[in-house]
Amino acid sequence: MGQSWPKRLWLVRHGQSQGNVARDAADESGAHEIDIHMRDVDVPLSDLGLKQAAAAGRYFASLPPGDRPEIILSSPYVRARQTAELICKGGALAGGPAQTIIDERLREREFGIFDRLTTAGIRARFPEEAAHRQRLGKFYHRPPGGESWADVILRLRSVLNTINLQYCDRRVLVVCHQVVVLCMRYILDRLDEAEILDIDRQAEILNCGICAYDFDTSTDGLCVPVLEQWNHGAPLEEDGAPKTSAPDTMAGTR
Repeated sequence: MGQSWPKRLWLVRHGQSQGNVARDAADESGAHEIDIHMRDVDVPLSDLGLKQAAAAGRYFASLPPGDRPEIILSSPYVRARQTAELICKGGALAGGPAQTIIDERLREREFGIFDRLTTAGIRARFPEEAAHRQRLGKFYHRPPGGESWADVILRLRSVLNTINLQYCDRRVLVVCHQVVVLCMRYILDRLDEAEILDIDRQAEILNCGICAYDFDTSTDGLCVPVLEQWNHGAPLEEDGAPKTSAPDTMAGTR
């Protein structure tokens, strides 16, 4: 039986959002709450984020037609949808403009009671929960009403099953969020908790940073993911758009 993976899989974090900007301002001022008054799902790109997304679109459009994405999937969150739409408008997809396929399983991690709080705010308002998170670690800690990284991984395994079923041997681009990119890497590289948290500590995922996987046949005849690019910022450098990497969250901790 042939392999059931896509031919190539790109993971792209959305461009800088207004939430990223507001979170940075809150942290710098020592505020307990991020000053943005909308649902996380509705937070749009910043002006810089729009430029970053357009730059990413031009990067993909510059690839040879046979190397460009054929399918684009996106988180339903506004900042991800805007990024995906600008990538499409830039001529990134082989065969010309195409509709972005929205998949709610690619959404940002849900923060529950931590939503819109900075790290200082979480410690001040929910000291027992903050201490519990410190003991358990962020991979498994689930804030009340929210998700752990492990919860996100469960839904992403389902996403990959769908991609393998519907887009086998196609070139697929996924636009999503920082934690989603990291959790996808956890699955595809078959990492453990310590390994993915170590990768997370090394650097923030760039806004519109690119991760790319190819799929090769191993010695035992199985098709396995091979990481070809990680947190690649070349599109932003080439277009002169500043690189940003604020945590992709509406809460003070990821």
